[in-house]
Amino acid sequence: MATLKNTTINDTGYFQVPVGTTAQRPASPANGMIRYNTTLGGYEAYYAGAWVIVAYGSIEVDYLVVGGGGGGGAVTAGGGAGGGFLTGTMSGAVLGTAYTLIVGTGGAGATADTGNNANGKGVNGESSTFNNIVAAGGGGGGSYLPSSGSYSTGANGGSGGGGGIGEPSVAGAGGSGNTPSTTPNQGNGGGSARYVSNSWYGGGGGGASAAGAGTTGVAGPNAGGAGTASSITGSSVTYAGGGGGGQHQSNSTNTSARGAGGAGGGGQGGSGVSGTSVGENGTNNLGGGGGGGGYIGGSSTTSNGGRGGDGVVILKIPNTNTATFSAGITSSLSTSVAGYKIYTVTAGTGTVTFS
Repeated sequence: MATLKNTTINDTGYFQVPVGTTAQRPASPANGMIRYNTTLGGYEAYYAGAWVIVAYGSIEVDYLVVGGGGGGGAVTAGGGAGGGFLTGTMSGAVLGTAYTLIVGTGGAGATADTGNNANGKGVNGESSTFNNIVAAGGGGGGSYLPSSGSYSTGANGGSGGGGGIGEPSVAGAGGSGNTPSTTPNQGNGGGSARYVSNSWYGGGGGGASAAGAGTTGVAGPNAGGAGTASSITGSSVTYAGGGGGGQHQSNSTNTSARGAGGAGGGGQGGSGVSGTSVGENGTNNLGGGGGGGGYIGGSSTTSNGGRGGDGVVILKIPNTNTATFSAGITSSLSTSVAGYKIYTVTAGTGTVTFS
């Protein structure tokens, strides 16, 4: 090995430093050594008896972040909203840096107890986060309290929950979407409840691409708003649909008058007929809202709202790079898109580091 002193390189090309993994570091390092560490994705130098990163590289990361869906309300109730939907590209993600990662869980559906009373509106879904990109959880659906005849409005969130309805015809408004406000918009508002000819309909929960149904004075069930499709995984998948509104009709025989769940995992609303009165759950890892509970006259014990579906975080990076997740994160890897690694994170709170 040659030893050079006071050397000047008069060239416009490059100077190649050693390249290798962390495991390939020199066995007996000395202060002043420099190399490129392929494990960490950066230049490192041996300084004061330790290896220290002196310069990192960076990559672009395509992302999809969907919040947890909101829970449906109980008893002729509003559907829960789909979780907030945000997608784009993070430029300059620094290799070796740990970025915050959270997958929001879906909100619980409201329950109707044996005292014929709904325990408030559905619970909002939790937000999902990648670094500083936060997709808010969907708003919970509004409920109806038969014992008092009162009702609750839909909650605000990534999309807004649908409103519940009180007797005889007092309609609760849907919640607002894109709350807190982001650019681009991450969701839409819930629909208002409505009363038509002795039939009561909870409002549909909002979805990522459309508001929940709930036009006053129009007969029929209120569907949840449609979600938004993404092809980040290589196939088109729709996320963040709103839950359908629950219904009650005076004859309690129509099982078809249930608010449909919005495309993208929204749960169907309940009817006024035994066996179909409970709102359906939203789909996990699509961020769908839970369906609103229906109502069987004289009994609200089977009129619970559906649970919102858990959210998801999907990260797409060049296949020459790798993502490493901290303990507590549940993820899967796909290489179905040529030239890329696609990580789908379905649960957990922690960090992701790129190398």
